[in-house]
Amino acid sequence: MALYFYPKDDTPGCTTEACEFCDNIFAFRSANCEVLGVSLDNEESHKAFAEKHGLPFPLLADSSGIAADAYGVKSERFGMTLAKRQTFLIDPEGNIAKHYENVDPDTHSAEIL
Repeated sequence: MALYFYPKDDTPGCTTEACEFCDNIFAFRSANCEVLGVSLDNEESHKAFAEKHGLPFPLLADSSGIAADAYGVKSERFGMTLAKRQTFLIDPEGNIAKHYENVDPDTHSAEIL
């Protein structure tokens, strides 16, 4: 599973990254790899973002920041609490197999593949 954290729904970098995952969804599925996006936005924001861009994978609402804390990606930026743009590959046993700390939204999906 590719669990990717991102700062904010419908912002330029986050939209680019989500659409890149969308464009490569069949390759991820062929590799038996689910994609899950996570941000601190709420469910309504996620629903609108996913519908607007036709995202074929779940976006998880971590409004309380519990998951972001657990993965060490919660940060304060521009006076807001956000998730850092980082990805974790989770193996079938639930272990973190790889952690991507420096993510370029334009190429990250292909980098994971």
